[in-house]
Amino acid sequence: MALDGQKTPVATQLPQSKAPLEWAVTAHGILFTAQIPIDASGQVVDGGIEAQARQTLENLKHTLDCAGCGMAGLTQALIYVTDRAHLVTVNAVYAEYVSSPSPNRAALIVSGFARPEMLVEIVAYAAVEG
Repeated sequence: MALDGQKTPVATQLPQSKAPLEWAVTAHGILFTAQIPIDASGQVVDGGIEAQARQTLENLKHTLDCAGCGMAGLTQALIYVTDRAHLVTVNAVYAEYVSSPSPNRAALIVSGFARPEMLVEIVAYAAVEG
């Protein structure tokens, strides 16, 4: 947990990004993260929206586990997809990872992501212990 509100990176096993970012940081008892459908080599997974949703949620679960709060600490998720029809699949996969009471959530349709092969991205917030 960060002291005096200073942001502290969360150590994960996710591949190092070429962009200037941490996969997750904590501050004031809150974890901030954005997860994408990349595998251990840093490549976007093949297999369509189900495979990408599952990889993104696995990356989110891994990150929350590394932070010590697990999926139970998830308080809000913002799900971005490139096609409204993908929400049915993303919802089904998402339901496998969360339990009641469910986190607050929003879903947005976007025209694309920094990596054009991506179909989904999840921005999430979680409560972490000091």
